[in-house]
Amino acid sequence: MLFKQIHRFAAIFFAGLLTIGVVGCKSAETTEETTDTTDHWAGMEAILAEINPPEFRDATYDITEFGATADSDEDALPAIKAAIEACVAEGGGQVLIPPGNYVVNGPIHLRSNINLHVAEGANVKFSTEPSDYLPVVMTRWEGVECYNYSALIYAYEQENIAITGTGTLDGQASEENWWPWCGKGYGHEEGMPSQMDDHSRPKLYGWNDREVPVEERILGEGSYLRPNFIQPYKCKNILIDGPTLRNSPMWVMNPVLSENVTIQNVTVISHGPNSDGCDPESCKNVLIKNCFFDTGDDCIALKSGRNQDGRNIGRPIENVIVQGCEMKDGHGGVVIGSEVSGGARNIYAENCTMDSPNLDRAIRVKTNKIRGGTIENLFFRNITVGEVKEAVVRINMRYAIFSDATQEYIPEINNIYVENVTSKKSKYGVLIDGYSDEHPVKGLHLKNCRFDGVADGNKIEYATDLSFEDYYLNGELVQQ
Repeated sequence: MLFKQIHRFAAIFFAGLLTIGVVGCKSAETTEETTDTTDHWAGMEAILAEINPPEFRDATYDITEFGATADSDEDALPAIKAAIEACVAEGGGQVLIPPGNYVVNGPIHLRSNINLHVAEGANVKFSTEPSDYLPVVMTRWEGVECYNYSALIYAYEQENIAITGTGTLDGQASEENWWPWCGKGYGHEEGMPSQMDDHSRPKLYGWNDREVPVEERILGEGSYLRPNFIQPYKCKNILIDGPTLRNSPMWVMNPVLSENVTIQNVTVISHGPNSDGCDPESCKNVLIKNCFFDTGDDCIALKSGRNQDGRNIGRPIENVIVQGCEMKDGHGGVVIGSEVSGGARNIYAENCTMDSPNLDRAIRVKTNKIRGGTIENLFFRNITVGEVKEAVVRINMRYAIFSDATQEYIPEINNIYVENVTSKKSKYGVLIDGYSDEHPVKGLHLKNCRFDGVADGNKIEYATDLSFEDYYLNGELVQQ
């Protein structure tokens, strides 16, 4: 049965009440019981069948045979480049970084049919000197296309590439080098250069607003826009399996405009600014499985470009599966947005655990009035949440705007299914900020969920077609 329209500034209903809390919700329509028997998860199996990790020729190219010396201060990058070139020339295979400590003074650029294998006991430490990551390469920075510093590990228009092995890749970012560029905290002091400078992020965002041709968007030296750690750009058949990734300058794993991506058994520990763990962007057919995230920003954030670039390119993030991951610190566990102007669809997350007093939210969707795009068909099940700071489910259509706020491309959010999710402590159970009566969040469905230790109940503004079935808040069934 549908609720009648609820007036703005209605009170929050706290956890002990047998009802849903709604604040300022001009249209919060809920359905007492769901009669939808559709197997929404059948689509996940079809996507899994399309995702296949690449295979490689059985040949090994040990970087120590090309001049690298373990446990020394010598730059191993020339040897890595030579090993990659030899491997490519002979049809591909494994480029091996054997046990030991290695210094790499610049980016590793992967080529087709190369498996970069970081062996158990190998510890690769990347330079923190920005000039080592020049010349600039084609990249995206916070969802905007440009030419900027190379990612620490980068590939452009390659196929069949991998980073495997249980060794460690350490970006060595800290408050002494990359992180102060964020412009606030993390070692930044007044007078230091940062991404906030007029010739850095504001310039890039302005280019995007004005649709300046990408070939004219040259950044790099003097721009103070940090590179990401791993970025395959316009690649196919990607595997990242096993390594520990530490201390990234910015986003840790960021495949862009790529297809058939498998990321599994990866440990991410990076507590810097914008240290998102895994940010597939405008990608199709992505599997993220059995990974551990302890980050300074979102653990997993699914993206599709910012504002004009995202809308013009029009490539959604789609057909993404997250399975068996563990999230510790971060701004969100599984997140869609905020750079999601190309849209997001067919997202599945299951069998994950999320627990930390420093994890803000478990399931999160974030966008704003200038993003545009449609976010739809999001499925979450069998997720165990210990403690989160804010909300178990957080949907926000009024996320912060950092560029021209006079634009208006209001996004759509439709069809979110949350099933068999439990939590022990949070401020809110469900927290929704839709945009307006005309642009609400549509179709949030909760089934068999139990949120305990909730301080302030649910808070919902501008949402329609909500349905709750066997949803318990602090032990009380939420009635419709």
